[in-house]
Amino acid sequence: MKHIYVHVPFCPTLCPYCDFHVLRRHGGVVAAYLKRLTQEAKALYAQYPEPLKTLYFGGGTPSFLRSGELQALFAALPWDIRGAEVTLEANPGTLNPERLQLLRGLGVNRLSLGVQSFQDEVLRTLGRAHGRKGALKAVEMSLEAGFRTSLDLILGLPGQDFEADLREARALGVGHISAYTLQIEPGTPFALANLQTDEEQEARAFERAEEILGEAGFVRYEVSNFALPLQESQHNKAYWQLGFWGALGPGAAAHLPAKSENHLYAIRTTNPPLPRWLAGEAPAIEEISPLEHIKEALMLGLRLAEGVEVGELERQTSLEVWEKLEPAVRELEGQELLWARGKRIGVARAGVAILHRIILRLWEALEAK
Repeated sequence: MKHIYVHVPFCPTLCPYCDFHVLRRHGGVVAAYLKRLTQEAKALYAQYPEPLKTLYFGGGTPSFLRSGELQALFAALPWDIRGAEVTLEANPGTLNPERLQLLRGLGVNRLSLGVQSFQDEVLRTLGRAHGRKGALKAVEMSLEAGFRTSLDLILGLPGQDFEADLREARALGVGHISAYTLQIEPGTPFALANLQTDEEQEARAFERAEEILGEAGFVRYEVSNFALPLQESQHNKAYWQLGFWGALGPGAAAHLPAKSENHLYAIRTTNPPLPRWLAGEAPAIEEISPLEHIKEALMLGLRLAEGVEVGELERQTSLEVWEKLEPAVRELEGQELLWARGKRIGVARAGVAILHRIILRLWEALEAK
């Protein structure tokens, strides 16, 4: 376990499309959060003291913390992060040269900027606190400060010229772009307002993203993620490759090796929301069997352009599943939805839009008697 995710739930604004565990700061809640996080990190470190390969601060808006709070956040983590990829999510309006210098000194070397769009009207619709000028300034400052910089974009929005956003993003000098379509999640203000998305527009945006970003040398290494050579997010690849990672903070989920149960492959832990987490409530625990591990590994790994090595999954779990999978693989390969090289399988371009159907077909094959 050499990867850790830290959830920082505090946000300056609550966007109408967001369904993450976020809240505004009030009273002494940040101090209480840092105290509890220190305890949780100490307990996890006692089990997994090895130096980290990746450390990721998500939210919320981690860059919304004040300077002293950021210093306390890093002081709470006892792991050796020298040589690790250390990513911090940031909103454009929370950055300035002094703040960036502080983050560099703390060990952050990669920033993930929640830009979403460079069009003011679209940003207002999304409830973002920044505008076009603020987004461009944040990117410029981040690059000048020496950070590996990634942008988040949302594509296919009502009234958006998504091609203009993609062209602007690729020209800024960043090494990584995450391009998503808007998901209307139940209970969010967008859902309550019955906002509708245009599936044809979203599909077109997804298709054009690969073409427009590809012209500038970006490679689609995951369904929604594009990178220049050697600029992939190593932390997120640990998720998609279904490695092991620890998680700290309210609502955070970990995937850890099962150390004692022979019939288990892993355990998943999910922390409770902030009030119960502050009170010391233990995380919920889900046991992951070897077969469930293979199913999840296919679901996540097929998002990657490199695909999934089924032989490696067999080695990890001691289950021989290729014989069950191969007929379905050949069927999908014949439909030009999947490719296969030995026991490594991946989704062909025509299959990206219906990835969920491909995964369900493979799961059915695994579960067949």
